[in-house]
Amino acid sequence: MTSADNVFIDSLPYYDDDLAQHPNLQALVDAEIARELEARPPPNPATDPRLPPQRPLFKHNPLLADELKRVAAKQPLNALDTARYKLPPPPTDPASEVDWQKAVDNARAQLEHQKTRQLNLSLLQTYGPNAWRVHNYLTEAAVVQYEKALERLQDQVTEVNRSRKNSQNQAGNQLSSLENRWKELISAVLQLELANVAMEGEIEDLRQKDAELGNV
Repeated sequence: MTSADNVFIDSLPYYDDDLAQHPNLQALVDAEIARELEARPPPNPATDPRLPPQRPLFKHNPLLADELKRVAAKQPLNALDTARYKLPPPPTDPASEVDWQKAVDNARAQLEHQKTRQLNLSLLQTYGPNAWRVHNYLTEAAVVQYEKALERLQDQVTEVNRSRKNSQNQAGNQLSSLENRWKELISAVLQLELANVAMEGEIEDLRQKDAELGNV
């Protein structure tokens, strides 16, 4: 891998227990990780293969998309304009005919609004209980579906962890076997080197003895 963004870091956490056997290694590991993170540029969410692709939120709902942008920008929420629900008198005294007409139109609008509220309350009293029962039934059915989906996902997560553990244990056992074989080969090489040194010493002693006998 030539790019730092394409480097994959993996380990065998189900098999390696060096940190448990040597607690002092934790500080060394943390320092090394911090050094590596400082040297490596932060991952790019748009190109990092370890992250899922970004999905636009509320693509088909511009109102919610604008509200999300407002919250992200930490802008205050525009409060509701309550001035239109009031019944102020004409602003001038004596008021003109136009001012009185505006005040009368506003009063009529408020009256129609109150009538609509009364009609909605009457409809709610008539049909509200059954509507809430249906809503509760649909909500409970949705909860049951979500619980089943959550249970399936938890089973999948458990299966993935079990598969990872088995795979890591197999890889760890193979690595340990290879490491032990390497140690055996290194030990055999060292023993051969020691035997060669001892044999060279014996040969040198025999040569010296042969030389001494030749001079007699």
